[in-house]
Amino acid sequence: MAEKLRLMAVHAHPDDESSKGAATMARYVAEGHDVMVVTCTGGEAGSILNPAMDRPEVLENMAEIRREEMARAAEILGVQHRWLGFVDSGLPEGDPLPPLPDGCFALVPLEESTKPLVQVMREFRPHVVVTYDENGGYPHPDHIRCHEVSVAAFEASGDPERFPDAGEPWQPLKLYYSHGFSRKKLQTFHDAFLALGQESPYEEWLQGWDPSRPDVMERVTTQIECFDYFPVRDEALKAHATQIDPTSRWFLVPMEMQRELWRTEEYELARSLVDSTVPEDDLFAGVHEKVTA
Repeated sequence: MAEKLRLMAVHAHPDDESSKGAATMARYVAEGHDVMVVTCTGGEAGSILNPAMDRPEVLENMAEIRREEMARAAEILGVQHRWLGFVDSGLPEGDPLPPLPDGCFALVPLEESTKPLVQVMREFRPHVVVTYDENGGYPHPDHIRCHEVSVAAFEASGDPERFPDAGEPWQPLKLYYSHGFSRKKLQTFHDAFLALGQESPYEEWLQGWDPSRPDVMERVTTQIECFDYFPVRDEALKAHATQIDPTSRWFLVPMEMQRELWRTEEYELARSLVDSTVPEDDLFAGVHEKVTA
């Protein structure tokens, strides 16, 4: 039997794990590997984005409800889950932007927020870590901080001089950034809808796309074939009922169209301590050989 490998995905809020790389995680779980999702904050500052859930009692108990939603999503995906326990910073809006609330995740000193993630890494001992790029996927302060904390923990986890009271050192072998919303992907589906004589759900999105903004596909090194697990991804998304409207454009692309046009999830190899040749089709590429040796 092949060696069981371990993957850790670090996310800012509950629901991020289901919208970014969920099918990949479900595939690796199905293949017998261990997968853990680490959620940095409780998502307490999130708005209710599903009209069907927009009720006073839901808003009053948002923190508890989002914990319950996360538990359901983790069960659907088959992953282990850990909370880091930091407070959602919220997404500031306005001009000028208001200050972030005291004590929120984005304002906690990096050394302080890195330590608990190092402790979880040393307990779970992942071979591969996935997080966001330096832009956070989009410029939410918690997503950017999640990137910073994940990179710092990846580098500190194997160093016995860093956080010596956080467990026995463990060095993950590869670090990836997940990439989801590429212009190429949206354009592919948009063109397919138009070719069928149908209205595209991405028309307005593409019209508002800044043409000077690089497509993340230019950074992608690794595409994971995981179409068979897209239904699992969608069920995990729907588990976050306060955040995901089941009638939204998340679910407007028919599975048959996805099967024909885009069967993968995308990643960028950011660090590797094993022999790596890109492009890749496996987050554990090079890790199998290292672990076996």
